[in-house]
Amino acid sequence: MARYAKEGYRISVVTLTDGGQGDILNPAMDRPGVRDRIMELRQEELARALEILGVTDHFPFGYPDSGYVEDFAGDGSQLADDAFFNVPVDEVIGRLVALVRREHPSVLLTYPEGGGYPHPDHIRCHDVTVAAYHAAADPTQYPEAGPPWEVAKLYYMGVWTKRRAQQLHQACVDRGIESPFAEWLAKWEDDSDPTTTFVGVGDFLSTARQALLAHATQIDPEGRWFALPEELMREVYPYEEFELADSRVPVDIPEDSLFVGIDR
Repeated sequence: MARYAKEGYRISVVTLTDGGQGDILNPAMDRPGVRDRIMELRQEELARALEILGVTDHFPFGYPDSGYVEDFAGDGSQLADDAFFNVPVDEVIGRLVALVRREHPSVLLTYPEGGGYPHPDHIRCHDVTVAAYHAAADPTQYPEAGPPWEVAKLYYMGVWTKRRAQQLHQACVDRGIESPFAEWLAKWEDDSDPTTTFVGVGDFLSTARQALLAHATQIDPEGRWFALPEELMREVYPYEEFELADSRVPVDIPEDSLFVGIDR
């Protein structure tokens, strides 16, 4: 987002939930009164992060956060009745379709199938975004949402491959740095690699880190992930990886940009 905003692309962020069930993951923020203001704080944190990245368009839908559930059953029975996961999907898809038809994006990004990890809201975000990508182009669906618009490409974000983790882990070992990937790799069983697109972000690692730290209730600046030097990441793996899920324009894989094949 930081790279493309600087290059003059218009970047829009849609948040579907209000963050009201979020945990306090930064010990320094686990103070009296913080939990009571978590929704307000999460909104402030997001606004600050988007400002750092250079993103000006934010569309909050404001559905009640479903919260993370261990061993999520996938049917919503473990969640509150009004939780986002339990909102009728047609309602959410219709709102997304109307937004797409109004704002005319070239590219949509969402979580991969299964949410990347089984958070109910990540799962549902994937479901409704993929549905809206297809429905927005179909004049027979949600006709009240405006004239159809074909988004050129649909991507899944947050892709982490074993290859990427191994290369960064080995770089840490070679430099005598404690690797945050060791335990993760020891348990890694899936060697599949869905990556189609490698976006160079080496010049924006500092900006990304600042934006992450703006989410103060969620990000611990003393955590082991922040022990990984930016110089190491820039040298070894200065890319964000994506999976091209669908394209309405011709592409050659692998890509080095989300906008390959799209006229600006």
